[in-house]
Amino acid sequence: MERVAVTEEAAELIRRLTGTHGPVMFHQSGGCCDGSSPMCYPQGEFRTGDSDIHLGDLDVGLERAVPVWMSRSQFEYWSHTHLTIDVVKGRGAGFSLEAPEGRRFLIRSRLMEE
Repeated sequence: MERVAVTEEAAELIRRLTGTHGPVMFHQSGGCCDGSSPMCYPQGEFRTGDSDIHLGDLDVGLERAVPVWMSRSQFEYWSHTHLTIDVVKGRGAGFSLEAPEGRRFLIRSRLMEE
């Protein structure tokens, strides 16, 4: 069952960021400062562990898929949803790679279908 997807516009930005920073990954934030934004990091810069769930991998048209993670505690609340990473104009969180681009990633969610 697919839990995560990406819009073409977001995939285009991910390809551009990968060209600049190398392979990337996402961690779905549940924090205060960045709301609930999907945070884009260089692959391996954000350390995941036993407290994180691998939601899936995004096919953005690159040789390597882009992994998407979420904390286990947040997953308890979101386990019934399908998440789509999209992008809109505006400045996102300062830690996510797209921050200087004048655009920010966001999550669109819907209930999982059986």
